[in-house]
Amino acid sequence: MSAPMHIRPLPPGRSGPRARAATGAGTRLHWWALALPALAFGLLLLLLAGSGEAHAATGEVSGLVQVAEQLLRAVA
Repeated sequence: MSAPMHIRPLPPGRSGPRARAATGAGTRLHWWALALPALAFGLLLLLLAGSGEAHAATGEVSGLVQVAEQLLRAVA
């Protein structure tokens, strides 16, 4: 048994493929649709470029790892 389909009728006065395209989803791209992925890419690129200065590269343990080790010792 197939599911019922709900089709929206076109507004009066419009017909043809151009009218159908106009009633679909908006074709304009919002500013954040391009800015946010570009910002995320830039931030990830900066993280990769500065990874030589990270604590893991020098052998030092970060504060987050120290807290996690203390929590594991307390629980175990």
